[in-house]
This record gives sequence, structure tokens and C-alpha cells, in this order.
Amino acid sequence: MRALLSKAVGGPDTLALTDLPEPVAGQGQVVIAVRACAINYPDVLIIEDRYQFKPPRPFAPGGEIAGVVDSVGEGVTGWAPGDRIMGVIGHGGLAEKIAVDPSRLFRLPAERSFAAGAALILTYGTAIHALLDRGRLTAGQSLLVLGAAGGVGLAAVELGKAFGARVVAAVSSAEKAAACLAAGADETIVYGAAPFDQAASRALAERFKAAGGAAGFDVICDPVGGDYAEAALRSIGWEGRYLVVGFPAGIPRLPLNLTLLKSCDVCGVFWGAFAARDPAANTAHVEHLFRLWADGRIAPRVTEVFPFERGGDAITRMAARGAIGKLVVAVSS
Repeated sequence: MRALLSKAVGGPDTLALTDLPEPVAGQGQVVIAVRACAINYPDVLIIEDRYQFKPPRPFAPGGEIAGVVDSVGEGVTGWAPGDRIMGVIGHGGLAEKIAVDPSRLFRLPAERSFAAGAALILTYGTAIHALLDRGRLTAGQSLLVLGAAGGVGLAAVELGKAFGARVVAAVSSAEKAAACLAAGADETIVYGAAPFDQAASRALAERFKAAGGAAGFDVICDPVGGDYAEAALRSIGWEGRYLVVGFPAGIPRLPLNLTLLKSCDVCGVFWGAFAARDPAANTAHVEHLFRLWADGRIAPRVTEVFPFERGGDAITRMAARGAIGKLVVAVSS
């Protein structure tokens, strides 16, 4: 079988398409024939050794997959060869087959494509955990989403609307703003490229404040970080919740006097750790997502599908922060 391996620290150009022996399902494992693998920002970080987890090399990046059960190991119940699956596995998805713990898997509905299945759980799982568990978002509240055209951003926009919030989507281009409006955003803000000097930061803060109104935003979802963070925090309302999701624009330094003046919370959102620590709660969230998906209230937006041989190009596109929605690699047919 083929796998796209990281054999040395570096960017996507260091990945090598390599022939490997096929995996065998061990005790408590299933082998998955991977059909599609979604690309997320952790895939950019993990091959550069900048992610929270550093798997031993060589390894294949790709943490979010859809495919078919190929074989079942001893002790596994509830799964059989031919079952369609989707799941988040951490890494290893850019390979034609992989042996995994079935607790990481969910059944892919028959009417859904492998590309769509690969594009749902990580971003929507992060967003639903962020908005409900950490942000305590309720109907009638206001939500600002930074980086709103990315995978987590669009998921937060759709879920915010599904939960009855007023949603303002902040993005870096008119094309991205259009995608957010199509996803249900009530209003968009197109910001410039960081870094910002003091005047530019204040100007952006005023735009966020105007969008938040006199009361400010109840919840701010930030999967971007960098210079956008402080400007956004200045628009938060009394006892608002600022959700720290990721840092593709850099790790910000927030003036903590703002948290005192607004009596607000700055909340970390680490979905992977949440899912591992409380799998029952995560499963409940995924079942909630499936209901919203079936009702047409959310829908993963896959904007480009790359052939397996160009999996590194998909990671390059993600690193450039120009992608709208989700990028998927078609690993096998």
C-alpha cells in the first residue's frame, strides 16, 4: 500500500509517497481502507514538529478520515468488513490503509460521500464543543467568529445560527465574506492583513465594537489568534466568553485588564483532549451534529479535492490560509 510519509522535519515538500506493507488488525483494532482524508491546520504543524503531539517518524499526517472497514481484529464487536466509517484518528490518514481503535470511528450515513464524511467531525466537533461547552451560547445571544471562512470558522457560523444566535463573521476577503453569508451569517467584516500598528488595531477594534452594538458580543470564537485577538476582545460584552481555538496568525498577548473591565472569560478550547477525557459527551455532540446534518442545518463545505499524489499540495494550501471551508485528499477510489 502507499502512504505519504513525513520522514524529516519540514514543510509539505519533505513528504514522500512510499510503499509500505499493509497493516494487520491487532487485538481490539480494525483496519480501514481510507477513501478520503481531510486536511486541517494541525497537519501543517505536525510535520514541522510544532503541534502538541510529535509522533515518531516516519509517520503519515492526516487526522480526519472516511473509508470502509477492511478487516476486524480479535475482540472487536459491532464492526464488520464493508462498514462505511468516518472518524478522527490524530495522524496516519494519508495512507491507503490504517489500523485504528474503533472507538475513534462513527458510521458514515449511506447517503453521504466519503469526502463529506471526512470533513465533518474535527471542525464541527471543535465548534460545537467551543460554542456549547465553553461558550455557553444560547438563542438570542451574539457571536463573533474570526477566520470565519475556514473549516472551524464556517462550522461555528452554521452552528451559531442553528443555535439561534446573531452571527457576525470576520474574514480577510470579499470571497470569504460571501461564503459566510451563504452559510447563514447575519453580517460580515472584512479585515486587512496583520501585523497591525496601534492605529490599525484600534480601527479594527472599533469595527468589531460597531458590529457588536452597545452590549458587545456574548461569545467570540477565535481560531486565528495573532493581532486580531486584542481588537476582537475589546468588543466583548459584560461577562462574555472569548474562545481560544487556534493560532495560525500567531500566539497573541492579551491585556488582562480588559478581562477585568468586562468581567469576561478567556476560555481555551482543546477539542481533542475533551473528546479523549469525556468520550460520552463527545459522542453526544456528534449525534447532535448528525441530526443537524440530516435536517440540512449544517453541511461541510468541501471546496477542493486533491488526488493522493498531491496530498502535500493540500497541506501547502492550508498553510497559506487561503482555503475556504475544507480541503480533502482522495486517497483511494
